[in-house]
Amino acid sequence: MPVSVANSQVVYDAIKHADVKLVSALPETWLVHLIRMADEDPEMTLVRLAKEEEGVGVSAGAHFAGVRSVMLMQNHGFLQAINGIVGVSLLYKIPLLMLITDRGGFGEKDPWQTEGGKHTRPVLDALHIAHEDLTRPDEVEPRLAKAMALAQSSLSPVALLLGRDLMWEEPS
Repeated sequence: MPVSVANSQVVYDAIKHADVKLVSALPETWLVHLIRMADEDPEMTLVRLAKEEEGVGVSAGAHFAGVRSVMLMQNHGFLQAINGIVGVSLLYKIPLLMLITDRGGFGEKDPWQTEGGKHTRPVLDALHIAHEDLTRPDEVEPRLAKAMALAQSSLSPVALLLGRDLMWEEPS
């Protein structure tokens, strides 16, 4: 599978270093290794979702229990979860760190992924959700730590977009 195991490990290590104890996710190609790592880690709770919007409620519950969490999703999942993000996280000032696989950009070969990628950043901007791109392994840990700090201090959603250059390895 061309999803980078090494870079998935870098992302997972950064999640752990940010003192995250709960990860929620739906299966997605670029997230396969991250989900497996969370599932195999006895110090992590993995909540498998039926739809992404459920992850907002899971993260809200974790926040009220004093547990840091991360939502893993792709662009389309983010767009599907907007109602929960606006109606829970934004309205009630609940920190929410979202790691969004940034599908549909340059190099995308699956036509069904292109629309989600086209609309993710404009929707994040319209909702005034702070976001940054992650494209290189060396930037993952410091940016994830800063994103978690901002989500916690501002009591609001923050997004990190996991780019193709970070998550994907083209077969040789």
